[in-house]
Amino acid sequence: MLKHIPAHRWTTTSNQAIARIRTSFFSIAFAGAFVFGAATLGADAPRDTAQDEDVVAAKPWVRPKHKFSRHDEDWSVLRGKPADATDDLWDPIKYIPLNEDGSIWGSFGGHARLRFEGWNRFAFGAPAQDNDEFLLVRLLLHTDLHFGENIRVFAEGKSALSTDRDLPGGRRTLDVDALDLQQGFVDVRFDLTGDATLTLRAGRQALLFGKQRLVSPLAWSNTLRSWDGFTGIFKAGKWNVTGFWTQFASIEKYSFNDSDAGNEFFGVYAVGHVPGTEIGLDLYWLGLDRDSASFNGTVGDEKRHTLGGRLFGTVGENFDYDLEGAYQFGEVGSGDVSAFMVATQTGWTFGEVWGSPRLHLGFDYASGDESPGGDVETFNQLFPLGHAYLGYIDIVGRQNVIDINPGLTIKPAPGLTVGINGHLFYRAEDSDAFYNAGGGVVRSGAAGGANEIGAEIDFTVKYLIDTHTTVLAGFSHFFAGDFIEESGASEDIDFVYFQLQYTF
Repeated sequence: MLKHIPAHRWTTTSNQAIARIRTSFFSIAFAGAFVFGAATLGADAPRDTAQDEDVVAAKPWVRPKHKFSRHDEDWSVLRGKPADATDDLWDPIKYIPLNEDGSIWGSFGGHARLRFEGWNRFAFGAPAQDNDEFLLVRLLLHTDLHFGENIRVFAEGKSALSTDRDLPGGRRTLDVDALDLQQGFVDVRFDLTGDATLTLRAGRQALLFGKQRLVSPLAWSNTLRSWDGFTGIFKAGKWNVTGFWTQFASIEKYSFNDSDAGNEFFGVYAVGHVPGTEIGLDLYWLGLDRDSASFNGTVGDEKRHTLGGRLFGTVGENFDYDLEGAYQFGEVGSGDVSAFMVATQTGWTFGEVWGSPRLHLGFDYASGDESPGGDVETFNQLFPLGHAYLGYIDIVGRQNVIDINPGLTIKPAPGLTVGINGHLFYRAEDSDAFYNAGGGVVRSGAAGGANEIGAEIDFTVKYLIDTHTTVLAGFSHFFAGDFIEESGASEDIDFVYFQLQYTF
């Protein structure tokens, strides 16, 4: 049975009182800005001028698609568009001119998400309470203000809640962040020579790079990730180069999230093409400096650097490929770091067949430690979206792992995608631990000698009802392997979920 959400009782310590005041101030300011902008500005401000109408007439009308990174949407295409020429309920708040020529404008939006999760034999049946069902609710609201072509302010608030969760950890920081700032930054853009631009960004922001194997805001999580810091974004031709220095904003379930000075994340990420070809190319250096890390018996401050690259693209109309590799070096305590990972997926789409089925085969390898203590060979997965690559149950992470991943997706009707994915998991080194999607130790390396972790099968159904509404449902089953049977509780895991999201 689903449980109600009990009211949280605030403690009276000075730090929590201050945090509560800040959170309350943010919520009032954000809600006021949203309501005022939607109700007042949207109703009264003119949308078009004669000059604007000429510009619109010369360009085809293409509505922006909703993205997870809402700050990447550009609703200035509505500038000069007559109100009767658009037919979406939310258009009046997607572009709101704030001066006569529309060079100063605002946009509002958000999403609401509800997800049911049901678990049987959680953590292989090890905890006394290993079965549960609960609801997760998330609301995001944002405002995007543009002051001419070169200055912008973006703010996004969130509320993430959960009914009672009786599995280990209770209602975790992955589940609950009652009211907080997900993003809040200022952009200043400089137009350089030719088509080159440089944008300087300061504030709280969500980082998302490449295929999100190493850096992701973790959309699956109810509470999301964010960082506080500075970013520089250089764009020229087909290249986009981002340099950043940040501190991770740790989740405080019932108070304001503060950046963690003991968890610094920085680097450079470049996206472009191999010269003279259409082959996509990512190149990156990612630095991590954090306190109190632990890997297979080596403990201490972690200073780790990741150098990597990715090649991706298509051959003809049917074949697609994605190959990524990274090497890590640095120190953990007194031990030196030498670790690496390789990830690849190739696919073939039968475009002329009903449902356009796509078959794919993926392979993931992340190094483990050959012996406990001393130097560290365990790969650090950083801030990943493991969910999309290593199984929806999230019991396996990109550390000391080998994964063979075949799958099939098919689109039997417009807006409908059905998928089935399989995983065969092994430990890369039998002296190192089995890690989960959060980097935590599931079973220590000394708990058993086998390498086989197990297998997982994931069934997913995604249906885009309309531009705003998406339904996602799935079932996953994990088959415990030899290492799990040797090292403790070894029951198979079942996971079922149903998710409804509305985006505007």
